[in-house]
Amino acid sequence: MAEVNSVVRAAGGVVWRTGGEIVLVHRPRYNDWSLPKGKLDPGEHPLEAAVREVHEESFVRAVPQVRLPSIRYLTGEPGVEKHVDFWSMRAVEWQDRPADHEIEEARWVPAGEAQRMLSYAHDRGVVKAFLSLPPVTSVVAVVRHAKAGKRRDWSGDDADRPLDDGGRRDAAGLCALLGLLRPDRVVSATPARCRETMEPLGQPLTLDARFDELGSPTEAAAALAELARLGGTTVVCSQGKLMPPMLTEATRRADVNFHTRKGAGWLLGLAGSRVVGHDRLAPLTVSGEL
Repeated sequence: MAEVNSVVRAAGGVVWRTGGEIVLVHRPRYNDWSLPKGKLDPGEHPLEAAVREVHEESFVRAVPQVRLPSIRYLTGEPGVEKHVDFWSMRAVEWQDRPADHEIEEARWVPAGEAQRMLSYAHDRGVVKAFLSLPPVTSVVAVVRHAKAGKRRDWSGDDADRPLDDGGRRDAAGLCALLGLLRPDRVVSATPARCRETMEPLGQPLTLDARFDELGSPTEAAAALAELARLGGTTVVCSQGKLMPPMLTEATRRADVNFHTRKGAGWLLGLAGSRVVGHDRLAPLTVSGEL
């Protein structure tokens, strides 16, 4: 086995639109058909890179839904391996892509036909994983509020305790990722630190006390299901003690540790009311404690 000395990080997507088509790209340099993907810029989050590269390679703007298997392969350069993270993505805008030296054509093809067109087995494996999923009808991002100092250091009502400087920075980073999801609605627990964590999104906010720390996990999971039935994408900001039992109940996955760092969360993909994909969602740098 060849020795690996360095790893190149990249990201991309299986991008679908109504009618069961996904987009593939043809690269003249290699004379191949592949999934749209590309290298991360320095300091770039993989999810951000996936959305950016999909648009640059295919001229499709797409919303991430479910994490798909990552792939690793040798690049052909001595000791260099590429690691590519993939997401299932719903296309929301697209246009014809003019040919250039990188991409000769971006083509919508039936998903089954894509398996035959793709040049590489690792891409075909990602598409196979995508096809094994039921159609995703909604996405819910559930996040924990960012850092708000210590409870013992706050003399007022704990519900009024605000984010500290680090928390505000973390909220900005978290909302930059959440913005990639193009939320249709934003819901928050009632404490100030939850509301303030969502402020950088700049969208109308609905308060729901079922997501407060002392809420019932069963009722909170039912509230997530209600939001999922609305379709589209929902962002929910909740609190640390409630999130693990709420997510365990919502996903029916007792084998997953849903403990969540402040200023981070989970991306859930649902088919109807059933969670069919879950993945951690966090900025690259988070100051909040575990």
